[in-house]
Amino acid sequence: MALRPNNNYRGNKREEEPYRINNLIRGVAEVRLVGENIEQGVYEFSKALAIAESQSLDLVEISPNAVPPVCKVIDYAKFKYDQKKKQKEIKANATKTVIKEIRFGPNTDEHDFNFKLKHAVNFLKEGAKVKAYVHFVGRTIVFKERGEMLLLNFAKGLEDFGKPDDMPKLEGKRMSIIFSPKAAKK
Repeated sequence: MALRPNNNYRGNKREEEPYRINNLIRGVAEVRLVGENIEQGVYEFSKALAIAESQSLDLVEISPNAVPPVCKVIDYAKFKYDQKKKQKEIKANATKTVIKEIRFGPNTDEHDFNFKLKHAVNFLKEGAKVKAYVHFVGRTIVFKERGEMLLLNFAKGLEDFGKPDDMPKLEGKRMSIIFSPKAAKK
């Protein structure tokens, strides 16, 4: 039996570089040169490369689709480090949407309803979205109207803290509605 190479093995594969640098920039006669300590303008590729090498820096193709392509004279390692740092910062500052779910049955009692309503209010105050749904088990699907009324009463109880994104929708054996928190008053 012959051994087949494992396609899942990542081994010594390197990530493809997002930018072309120095001699990897091919097929261009002229480039628009930008960067610090250089005169910006359109140069022949060989002259632009010579300028970069004279400063012990790299010629990096920033915008390959422009005519002529835009290249920057910079230290490529530092440039990559700064790009990774910016991406990390953007990811850290991105808001993460949290959706809390609250489940009802079509025959949910008033006490249970109020208990779950109180939890939903706390979730909305914390800034999380709330997905409330009525789960119909077996023959309880005949009580669709009860489920809809339950969710509409739930929406009425939450109107000071959140707003419904849509009307209750029946999907299979679940009727659901999603609430977004209202913006905090300043």
